[in-house]
Amino acid sequence: MNSLARTILKTPAHVWWYLTELMGDTAYAKYVTHLKAHQPDATVPTEREYWRARYAAQDANPGARCC
Repeated sequence: MNSLARTILKTPAHVWWYLTELMGDTAYAKYVTHLKAHQPDATVPTEREYWRARYAAQDANPGARCC
């Protein structure tokens, strides 16, 4: 298989990765991995608790958001 065909076949996977990263779909999984690696004794919040805390933090410190 030539390199052009490999590139064409990999493109949908790269687009999917970009979209999930952009939308934050993997944020909770990354947070849990980070938490277990750096604070193994800490209680892991549920996904619902994680998103509530994340949105509360964004509302408390809006920074430079457009909306």
